Amino acid sequence: MSGKNKLVEEITARDDDFAKWYTDIVKKAELMDYSGVKGCMIIRPYGFAMWENIKEILDKKFKDLGHENVAMPLLIPENLLQKEKDHIEGFAPEVAWVTECGNEKLTERLCIRPTSETLFCEHYSRIIKSYRDLPKLYNQWCSIIRWEKTSRPFLRSVEIFWQEGHTVHETSEEAKQETQNMLNVYADFFENCLSIPVILGKKTPKEKFSGAEDTYTVEALMYDGKALQSATSHYFSDKFSRAFDITFRDRQNGVSYPFATSWGIATRVIGGIIMVHGDDSGLVLPPLIAPIQVVIIPISKHREGVLDKAREIFDILREDFRVKIDDSDQSPGWKFSEYEMKGVPVRLEIGPRDIENDQCVLVRRDNMEKSFVKISKLKDLVFNELSKIKSNMYKNAQKRLKSMINVARNLDEFIEISKKKPGLIKAMWCKDEVCENKLREVAGVTSRCIPFEKEQEKISTECVCCGRPCKAMVYWGKAY
Repeated sequence: MSGKNKLVEEITARDDDFAKWYTDIVKKAELMDYSGVKGCMIIRPYGFAMWENIKEILDKKFKDLGHENVAMPLLIPENLLQKEKDHIEGFAPEVAWVTECGNEKLTERLCIRPTSETLFCEHYSRIIKSYRDLPKLYNQWCSIIRWEKTSRPFLRSVEIFWQEGHTVHETSEEAKQETQNMLNVYADFFENCLSIPVILGKKTPKEKFSGAEDTYTVEALMYDGKALQSATSHYFSDKFSRAFDITFRDRQNGVSYPFATSWGIATRVIGGIIMVHGDDSGLVLPPLIAPIQVVIIPISKHREGVLDKAREIFDILREDFRVKIDDSDQSPGWKFSEYEMKGVPVRLEIGPRDIENDQCVLVRRDNMEKSFVKISKLKDLVFNELSKIKSNMYKNAQKRLKSMINVARNLDEFIEISKKKPGLIKAMWCKDEVCENKLREVAGVTSRCIPFEKEQEKISTECVCCGRPCKAMVYWGKAY
């Protein structure tokens, strides 16, 4: 049995057991490992390199829009957390508390941050005095703790690595615009950097972020038809400002409360990349975030000139791409499987016959197509192939998304679709939470989002659940 066949057989087929397939990949592609702390994972170098590339792209986008990075404390005093009642109630079951230091009990419990709104608000209350101090556009890259009852690598864990932006503005219009702008930043990132098509919209009151006035979401659809809430952007109005007594001297020389937002994305996006693009051979990585964009495999490396030519190709590409030469003693077949498993977008094979013809073999990971390419034109060819890979990955994912959106006009149709067809269901809603809860009970789905007005589609005039006049079209689905 060849190394390739053996390696491929170790991955459970997606269509046989999607959950097992996912676990196989995150382990065998060396993205993570389990730790001694239940519910916490170790993100291994290859997985963390993906997160670093994501962070680098987004961090530049944030800074280009005027945001600055800061670092807030890990611990939050209980009195501070209690200032915004609705906010803390939403997190109470997941909060971890520090009660002792050494042998002494603390006089006040300290919460390990589940999110940092309260810390930012305390800080803003001290530094904002005038409208001239606004806006404050802050962001931090950090980890948080939410004591989840069940965990799954990247998708749900006790410790979550993420970024959280927290801004305050002079007017509600500015804050609402910020909320929308950041949602669009995330959508652009998913579609143009990760090749993942997304659906944008507003969360229902039941599903919105604790303490927010409005929550907007980026929803992506996985291969198995489940949705993944992939990024969110929240408008808080002046709720937090009033709770934390954040005031400023306005333009009329009066006292006003500023308006706040927050927005974030987490390492669960890595889980989304796996579940949208991966296949039965392993990862298929979008070129912009792949830790290795090009791997060079010398064939018959013991033959004179082969390693030298591989290193020459490496030098040609290294300034423009993330490149690796694998000159280990493993067989070429084993290496092919290894880098297919790791999702490397482009593989270059170079052997004695290729050298004679001033060419190498280029293999694309997205469709496994092979072609002979001239070494003298390699840099431009690799750039073009990576661009084609990105576009093709998006096209395939978009085609799958469109094929997995169904329409339901009555409750029986809704239940039938939820049982037999994976994916999202478009259906009208009366905006009554009773109906939202009933659909969850009878069909096992949640509301994913209410699309924006320009994307609202009048499927029928009646709520799919109760038959009363409808007020909005909603995407419904099962989700991670």
